Amino acid sequence: MTDPNEVIEKTVTEAAEPATAAAAASTPAVLVLEDGRIFRGTSYGANGTALGEAVFATGMTGYQETITDPSYARQLVVQTAPHIGNTGVNSDDAESRRIWVAGYIVRDAARRPSNWRSERSLDDELVEQGIVGIQGVDTRAITRHLREHKTMRAGIFSGDAARATDKELVDAVLASAPMEGSRLAEEVSVDAAYTVEPKDFGWDGEPRFSIAAIDLGIKRMTPVRFAERGVRVHVLPATATLADVKAVNPDGFFMSNGPGDPATADNQVKLLRSVLDEKIPYFGICFGNQILGRALGFGTYKLRYGHRGLNQPVMDRRTGKVEITSQNHGFAVDAPLDGATQAPEERYGRVEVSHVSLNDDVVEGLSCLDIPAFSVQYHPEAAAGPHDAAYLFDRFIDLMADASAKTETDTKTATEPKTEDNK
Repeated sequence: MTDPNEVIEKTVTEAAEPATAAAAASTPAVLVLEDGRIFRGTSYGANGTALGEAVFATGMTGYQETITDPSYARQLVVQTAPHIGNTGVNSDDAESRRIWVAGYIVRDAARRPSNWRSERSLDDELVEQGIVGIQGVDTRAITRHLREHKTMRAGIFSGDAARATDKELVDAVLASAPMEGSRLAEEVSVDAAYTVEPKDFGWDGEPRFSIAAIDLGIKRMTPVRFAERGVRVHVLPATATLADVKAVNPDGFFMSNGPGDPATADNQVKLLRSVLDEKIPYFGICFGNQILGRALGFGTYKLRYGHRGLNQPVMDRRTGKVEITSQNHGFAVDAPLDGATQAPEERYGRVEVSHVSLNDDVVEGLSCLDIPAFSVQYHPEAAAGPHDAAYLFDRFIDLMADASAKTETDTKTATEPKTEDNK
């Protein structure tokens, strides 16, 4: 009998057998969920074992941006769109330096890409990066199962790994780490700081502002959206300290999206509280929204099956307008929806839920009323996805402008010579 641990230890690198997609298409593969549900298909990408949390993404396009989003680290992504790989992959659309999904699950994989921007096929890219996938499975049935029974641990097994018994494969899945309690941001973050300059993205003139952006799994287009608006972005590692932030003398502070359980992000929560105490304007997205929630004293919780896709409706509660948003999150902030409330960490004053999901009333944004800070749970950079929320970058610029004007006024007042009129 095969030891389940041997199945786990059979790495993708060791088992990345077929060198071509054609060979992979004829290799049996199996998707095993932790509750014992099994789906059989053929290999897509590398052969071997992939373990992680099975989640589904509802985007009809943007698969290259999806698989290169660091927020998908340690997750097996089920694409609900039936045809995947039609446009191949290129050098421009990747949102990070590599593919981050732990495994990939599709219905019908394109045999040959057809697009003027395509440089290679998706399946060849999966093989090259050692990503184990499965094709030819009923992704609608898998998605329905995850909706009804919640996201769960799973494994993709192909090649030699698929020869184990069903029980051995289920045992291997059950021995894998759950997403709850996982601390992953440091694993996907950069090791060293770098700067994104506005002049490299069409901005003519000196930068309007500079920000410190903490990379918790930041997507490539996020700093680009700032740079296009004249903002210099100092991207710092997830391990950055307040001293690191102050060293770049930022006008604002930003925390990005990222993978893992926000309940484990104690260091980032501590850092954000220090920044808020300094009255530095703050904007956070996705993981950065959850960290703001925790910094204000709210809790976080895991959703049954999360929000992942390019078509998620969100209402801006201030304006009543509905935005169609790009989302990728499995956790949410537990904050009251009934108007402004005192933050549990009382020194930060009042806070309100600014945005809410129209599908399930999940908190999709927070706005602080007494300090310069706000955040959203979704992705305004729109890579891929709609551009309805692009205004949030401009809102942050306005917040920094207001803070800068206030600082200038306070400085001028403090340096004015005292007279009988202003004593």
